[in-house]
Amino acid sequence: MTAVPTDEGQQPAAGWAPTRALGRAVLLTGLLLIAGVLLGRVDLVVLAAPFALGTAYALRRRPSAGPQVWVAADEGHLVEGGEFTGTVTVGNPDTVGYDVVVVRTRVSPWLLVERAQVGGARVDLSRSGVDRPFVTVVDTGTAVDLELTGKARRWGRHLVGPAGARVAAAGGLLVSRAAVTEPARVRVYPRTEPFEAVEAMPRAAGLVGAHHSRRPGEGGELAGVRVFGPGDRLRRIDWRVSLRARQLHVAATLSDRDAEVVVLLDVLAEAGRSGGVGGAASVLDTTVRAAAAIGEHYLHRGDRVAMLEYGPAARRLRAAAGRRQYLTVLEWLLDVRAESSPHEPYDQVFGPQLLSSDALVVVLTPLLDERSAQMLAQLARSGRFVVAVDTLPADLAPPGRQGWAEVAFRLWRLDRDTMIGQLREHGVPVVRWAGAGSLDQVLRDVARLATAPRVGAR
Repeated sequence: MTAVPTDEGQQPAAGWAPTRALGRAVLLTGLLLIAGVLLGRVDLVVLAAPFALGTAYALRRRPSAGPQVWVAADEGHLVEGGEFTGTVTVGNPDTVGYDVVVVRTRVSPWLLVERAQVGGARVDLSRSGVDRPFVTVVDTGTAVDLELTGKARRWGRHLVGPAGARVAAAGGLLVSRAAVTEPARVRVYPRTEPFEAVEAMPRAAGLVGAHHSRRPGEGGELAGVRVFGPGDRLRRIDWRVSLRARQLHVAATLSDRDAEVVVLLDVLAEAGRSGGVGGAASVLDTTVRAAAAIGEHYLHRGDRVAMLEYGPAARRLRAAAGRRQYLTVLEWLLDVRAESSPHEPYDQVFGPQLLSSDALVVVLTPLLDERSAQMLAQLARSGRFVVAVDTLPADLAPPGRQGWAEVAFRLWRLDRDTMIGQLREHGVPVVRWAGAGSLDQVLRDVARLATAPRVGAR
C-alpha cells in the first residue's frame, strides 16, 4: 500500500447506495418487531434486537467519500515484442476504511497481459483483453496498485483502461457508485526489421554526407591528379608526381554528400490479417515496419528522410536528419491507417509541394489499386528516381473457396503481375520486401541509370 496520490483533476465517486444485505436486515427487524407487538410476544422483540443493534453498529461509521481511481502506463520506448507495464491505482481519501474493493479494467487486445499483482497477491493470466474483476482491501488514507504486466504484440497507440472501482463499507451494508477513470495510452513503436543497403544513390543533394558524388570537393574518394592552383591545400600535394613533372600537382577528390530519401506509404488498401509480432503480417504491418527500417538505415548514415502518405489524409513529414528525426519518424508511423478514397489523391499529395528532383522516392505499396500504379508511372515520367517495394503478403489466401472464388483470385493475380510488368517497362523497378538486401540490386541499377549519359547529350 502507498499513500493516496494527489490529483486535483480526479473527482471521487459521490453517493452511497444500500445493499441487499441492509434491506434484508431492516426488513427482518421490522417484521419481528411488528409481529412481537401484534402478538404480544416479547421473544420476537428480543430476537429482533441483535439485527437492529448489529445494523446500527455497522452504520455508526459510514464513509462519506468514494474511491479514487488512476490509470498509468509505461511511457518508455516500447517496441513490438517488448514488455509493457500498466498500473491501476485505487485510493481511499476517507477517514473510514473500505471493507472490499472491486477493480476492473479494460486492456487493448494487442496488449497481452500475462501477470497481474494486487495487494501482494500475484495472478498468472494467459489471455489478452483482460476484463475480469480483482478484489482487494484499501485502508484509510492509502492506495493499492493493480499492476498489469505483459507483452506488446503490435505497433500503434493502445489503451489501458478505462478502469472502474466499486467499494463496499459498513460491513457490506453500503456500496459506492462506480468510480471510472479515463484510459491511458501506450505507444508501441514498430519493430525495425534488419535492413542494410548499398551506398549507391542516384544523386546526392547535400553538402556533406556518406555518399560519393560526382562533384569535386573535400572527400575521401580519389578523382585524379591535377596541377596545383590557388586555394589548394598543401597537404593535398602529390610529391611523386610533382617531382616527375617538375611542377606542383595535387590529388583531386570527390566530395562526400548526403542524399534525400522520401518514403511514400500507399494506404489506399489493406489486405491480410495481422497476427502481431511473430505472427502473420498484413499489408499495413509490412509497410510500417519496412518504413521504420528504411528510415533508420538512412538516418544513421547521415541522410535526410521524409515521409509521405498516399491517401485521402495526405499526411507528410518534412525531410530532416539525425536521431531526433528518427524518433519523429517512429512517432509519425504510429498514426498510419488504411483509408480508401473514391477520388484521385495524386494532386492532393504531390500538387502544392513538389518532390526534390534529387530525392530517391521509395514507394511502399501493395499494388491493390490501379491508382497506385498510375501514381508510380507519373512519378517515373516526371524524372524522379522511384523504387517500388511490394508489400503484399506472399501467402495471401483467396477471400473464399466457394464457387468461382479461387479462379477469380488466380485471374486477379495474373492481372496484378501484368501491371507490375508494365511498371517495369515504364522504368519503375518493383521488388518484394525481404528485409536486409531487399533494395541492393535496385539501387545499383537506379544509380547506374542516373550517371549514364543522356541520349542526344553533347
